[in-house]
Amino acid sequence: MGNRFTWDTRYNVGVDIIDKEHRKLFSILNKLFDFGRSEEKSRFACQEAIKYFREHAIQHFADEEAYMVSINYPGLETHKRIHKDFRERMLPTLENELELSDYSRTSIHHFLSVCAGWLIGHTLIEDHMIVSGEPIRHWENLSPEEDQAVMGQIIAGLLHNMFRLDSHLISNCYAGEKFGNGAYCRLIYSSREKKRWEFFLLFENQLIGSAIGNVIDPTSEISDMMLSSVAKYAAKQLAERVKRYFSSLEQFEMTEEQLLTYEQFYKMFERQSPQYSLLYDTGKGYFAFCMSASESLRHRDCVMAVTENAVTEIEHLMQSSNTSMETEPHLHTNSSDGVSLQRKKRILVVDDSNFMRRAMLDLLGSDYEVLTADSGMSAIRTISLSPPDLILLDYEMPVCNGSQVLEMIRSEKDFTDIPVIFLTCKVDRESVTKAISLKPEGYLSKYLPIEAVKREIDRFFERRARSEKV
Repeated sequence: MGNRFTWDTRYNVGVDIIDKEHRKLFSILNKLFDFGRSEEKSRFACQEAIKYFREHAIQHFADEEAYMVSINYPGLETHKRIHKDFRERMLPTLENELELSDYSRTSIHHFLSVCAGWLIGHTLIEDHMIVSGEPIRHWENLSPEEDQAVMGQIIAGLLHNMFRLDSHLISNCYAGEKFGNGAYCRLIYSSREKKRWEFFLLFENQLIGSAIGNVIDPTSEISDMMLSSVAKYAAKQLAERVKRYFSSLEQFEMTEEQLLTYEQFYKMFERQSPQYSLLYDTGKGYFAFCMSASESLRHRDCVMAVTENAVTEIEHLMQSSNTSMETEPHLHTNSSDGVSLQRKKRILVVDDSNFMRRAMLDLLGSDYEVLTADSGMSAIRTISLSPPDLILLDYEMPVCNGSQVLEMIRSEKDFTDIPVIFLTCKVDRESVTKAISLKPEGYLSKYLPIEAVKREIDRFFERRARSEKV
């Protein structure tokens, strides 16, 4: 639990009563991060801190809604629905997980990750719309609450049938927060009339790992390929079964199937206006289901899944797991019932150039887990939620350049030891001297052949591994 959040002026809405409470909520989350990191903090201290967070969140929602009424904000009802979902569903579910686990470090981590992700996203998107006067377009097509309840039951039932797990709906306004490492599946269904439906199904790795961990040798390592194949198969099966509940979808056939990185998923998701956007805790990992009509779908910036995704072996594996899995739900653990999930080294690429981010993703994606950010503030948020093993940082970014971003990273004591290598077109003495006091691991010229860039990064991790053994 080494993460902390630093208030930034970018979060300011410009309304004192709103900004003051946002800063307070960030401060409380940071105290909770400290509790989660310390073995000496008592359960009572955590309970009181979480109670304090809840009370401030609820009061903040009331103050924010009163302000929206005073200015006749057109998005008031949608905003109230988002607040209600967090207040009445998400928070109680997360608090229940804390109680059941006796405030384990894992459950505290999940509580903080979900709450912090929700708070940051809500502040940067919905809350900023209040002062702009714009209604919240992203949620304008959500189905009525009674339909949401029915869909929530349907998905929970399907998850039980497939994974033999009792799932709890955390939110029916899932806003795309990252809740852990996982598989991000996108399915597109089309009709002859060129109408389209788009599904996003997100599986935390723990969920997929638990599904297959009971039917293979528990001492073996589950590869990323195996996890991805199971996720793709499960996503298709779930979507096909959901179709049966909608007569209007009978004529639709799946025309595309894609695997996405989290960044690719979020970029696509934020353009959506979903009918359903549900987040579940299955007891062995989180699952999200999002469904929306989409007239024009973009094919760029995504990885097409191989057509042979539902191979006989994977289908047999899933069917075997359905008959052998335990029926009692379990809380999150750091491993999937003893199955070793070997994590790839995580690299964060920070560059304002979409071409450069894409090139680094293609270059490094087969051997490393690659996250991307297009600005310094986006990088800080990513580091907070998913600390990387290495940051590749563009030196010449506009607004907030690489040197300033590195200074922000070094100012956070929990990020101080994360190694940073500059990606730069400038390797002159003046540029090097300017940032040397911030102790980057080094520089990589963007003019190097791509194989040389890959070779240098591989060597970095090899040297790191040797030094850790000494």
